Amino acid sequence: MIGDVSLFVFSLFDVGSLLFLTVFVVITLSDLECDYLNAQQCCSKLNKWIIPEIIAQGFVTILMLIEWHWILFLINLPMTCWQVYKKLTVPSGNFGVYDPTEIHNRGNLKQHMRDSMIRLAFYLIFFFVYLYGMIISLLTKTPTENVLMDEF
Repeated sequence: MIGDVSLFVFSLFDVGSLLFLTVFVVITLSDLECDYLNAQQCCSKLNKWIIPEIIAQGFVTILMLIEWHWILFLINLPMTCWQVYKKLTVPSGNFGVYDPTEIHNRGNLKQHMRDSMIRLAFYLIFFFVYLYGMIISLLTKTPTENVLMDEF
């Protein structure tokens, strides 16, 4: 379909952007924890990035399925399902996944921080996995494939 090189280059940029987004979430939650931000500002900043994060993660997962990279698809699938589950299980009446009235109750802030750290580790690992995949796919291309790709 799109080729392994293109797949891994796109996945590398996608996971890199998700990595930066997760660092932003961790910094914002830390600012809330230290009272540099109020709960309303923090939650409004973070809630607008939930859907783009789900779309970006889901798109990489679907691309892995389309390109027959089963192991990478099966490893990416739980993270995508977990993010969709978090979005779908938001109680009615809440503003989003990050709710300003609930974030300080029952350790929700600690739970959000833990979830962000898990996502950070996942994206960091997969950044290097996709970088390795891109390098291997570039090195294993035959010279005729390089010539054919240069013509297009």
